[in-house]
Amino acid sequence: MERNKKIIQTSLIAILANFLLVGIKGIIGLISGSIAILMDAVNNLSDALSSVITIIGTKIAVKSPDEKHPYGYGRIEYITSITIAVIILLAGISSFMESFRSIREGTEATYSTISLLAIVIAVAIKLVLGRFVKIRGQKYNSESLIASGTDALFDSVISASTLVAALVSIVFHISIEGYLGIIIAIVVVKAGVEILMNSIGSIVGNRVDSELTTKLRESIQNYAEVKGVYDLILHQYGPEKFIGSVHIEVDDELRAKEIHKLTRLITTDIYTNYGIVITVGIYASNTETNEFVQIKNYITQLTADNPKILQIHGFYVESETKTISFDIVINFSVEDASLLKDQLLKKLEIKYPGYRFYLVLDMNYSNLI
Repeated sequence: MERNKKIIQTSLIAILANFLLVGIKGIIGLISGSIAILMDAVNNLSDALSSVITIIGTKIAVKSPDEKHPYGYGRIEYITSITIAVIILLAGISSFMESFRSIREGTEATYSTISLLAIVIAVAIKLVLGRFVKIRGQKYNSESLIASGTDALFDSVISASTLVAALVSIVFHISIEGYLGIIIAIVVVKAGVEILMNSIGSIVGNRVDSELTTKLRESIQNYAEVKGVYDLILHQYGPEKFIGSVHIEVDDELRAKEIHKLTRLITTDIYTNYGIVITVGIYASNTETNEFVQIKNYITQLTADNPKILQIHGFYVESETKTISFDIVINFSVEDASLLKDQLLKKLEIKYPGYRFYLVLDMNYSNLI
């Protein structure tokens, strides 16, 4: 809740600052006849709109889950970021078109000392605002604030270029405003595309940060009964909401009530410390015998020699049925996973004809290899 308050507070500050800049630049642009300054004012108006969208998106994102959306509304923040990215793209394209028109028509602006001073003030305000909003966005893990902050920083560059163009015009009587506008418009469009792609990536599903997965593994491995942690899968439903699953390896002599207690402790621990709802699956670990150790070592060596296979885990031998089960983690680059599985099974069946093998293919969903 505190995070959402800070995001809204930051957005309100950005709205006020942008409306102030709209007024300053609008008046100066009309007086000087500068297309660049007027476009800058329009851009500040779009920035204010971006902040309004951020507030609306944040309000919706914190709505409680319901029957229709049981995982909540957290991903609305990503849609908000996409909307802001589109606004940035439109601003960049519009700036490009206006700059091209000013070059074609040979439009020249006139600047006064007051207008130059106002531009300097606008650059300073936008630079400070951009840094403030972006830092807040990084602190509170808000893609929409980061996008708004990035946009504001580019605006400060646009305003600075207008100042440079004005000084060149005054000193050398040469108009470079349109050319600078085109260069900056291209940079702005590039930034908009990058923000758009990042937000789309979040909706599609990005790999979870390795720092988080490492911490989760360490927390789970702190329990003495846990002999290994595997198959961590996390689905993200907003910047602060994860739902996932993990497998732990425990001794096959543990009783059901002991496993029940262990998994309860782990799920509670992970939710309390990380806010993650997680389901815990079980791999049983054999009481080791010479025969089982030899089989496991052979399979480990066999898979280690194959660059397509990243890890083997979940190894278990059922003595009564002579069934051996294990999982292998493979690269995403493997084109024919079924063929790889069949080849491996064939080698094992030749080596150990008295056993049946049950092999599961896993993908490298997290950085626990």
